[in-house]
Amino acid sequence: HPDWNGDDVAVRLVRSARRVVGMDAPVLDAGAAVTERPGGAVLAAADGGAFTFGNVAFHGSAAPLRPARPVVGVGAAGPNGYWLVAGDGGIFSFGDARFFGSTGGRRLNQPIVGMASTPSHRGYWLVARDGGIFSFGDARFLGSTGAIRLNRPIVGMAATPSGAGYFLVASDGGVFTFGDARFAGSTGSLRLVSPIVGMAAPTAASYWLASADGGVFSFGGAPFHGAAAGRGGAPTIGIGAGPGGYWLGTRDGHLLPFGGVPDDGAVHPAPASPVVGVAGTS
Repeated sequence: HPDWNGDDVAVRLVRSARRVVGMDAPVLDAGAAVTERPGGAVLAAADGGAFTFGNVAFHGSAAPLRPARPVVGVGAAGPNGYWLVAGDGGIFSFGDARFFGSTGGRRLNQPIVGMASTPSHRGYWLVARDGGIFSFGDARFLGSTGAIRLNRPIVGMAATPSGAGYFLVASDGGVFTFGDARFAGSTGSLRLVSPIVGMAAPTAASYWLASADGGVFSFGGAPFHGAAAGRGGAPTIGIGAGPGGYWLGTRDGHLLPFGGVPDDGAVHPAPASPVVGVAGTS
């Protein structure tokens, strides 16, 4: 499908999703009130909806464009921009996030499942289900698992703070490192109650893995700030790092804070399309 820039989208709904009440239909696109506290996050829904929290400003969504393929992930370009990525690798850019290319016109061996941005926000990586990596802008290709037979599919990735490396994680918690990313452990040899759905990396040698039941696994000295396992509710869809902690995103639009990250609530009412990705920023 075509690639779009969010600046061309006419629809701009900047009202806080948490403040819209008394409506019969869910708010599909909303930006939470921007705060002066450091840290924020953006959630992405499968229909292209975007929901912003903390200091991340709302700059539009892909929902009015009706993407040809469902959105599967999101990347943050600081507090003033973000990208959405679809399963075919089509990129939708908003605010300060700029379009650097996509796989929307390519025939892929496996669908795209996630993305990560470079520290400069002038590039990004897309990762496919088989661990194939596609790099754009100033993102460097540093290797992939595309030629490796995996025990379980890749479900997410995270870049190192330098932008000179990245981690890939599979649904069994197997971790694969490239560039200056350092392996610090995994859950690949454990029997998990629920599959891993995403990861976040505060340093090049530490990271968190999140499971669908809200579990969080810390490696390499990444501090454990808590988890949502046992709380019930909708499944966790990913984890986003912020200043002093992390958020867990849920399928029904909740953003659960742990550690020092801001507590900015949830999308209300719950979005009609399931939330599929979360990205945090400092």
